[in-house]
Amino acid sequence: MARKTQRLLLLIVSCSIIGVILGGTAGWAESSICLEDSKVTSECLTQDPFQKTIQGMSTGLLAGAGAAFGAVWQLRNED
Repeated sequence: MARKTQRLLLLIVSCSIIGVILGGTAGWAESSICLEDSKVTSECLTQDPFQKTIQGMSTGLLAGAGAAFGAVWQLRNED
C-alpha cells in the first residue's frame, strides 16, 4: 500500500475513533444531566442511558468518518 494511502486511511480511522469517543461521552453526559435536572420528564425516566450512549457513539462515528472523508476529498482535489 502506498504511503499516502496509509496516511489517509490513518486519518479516517483516527477521526472515526475520536468521533466515537466524543459522541459516546456526549450521549452519556446528556442522559446524566437529564436525570439531575430539577424537572425530570417521563422521557428522561424511560430512556436507557446505555442506549443513549450507543446512539451518541454511532453519531460520532458517522460525524468523524464524514469529516475525515471531507478532508481527504479536499486534499485530493488540491493535488
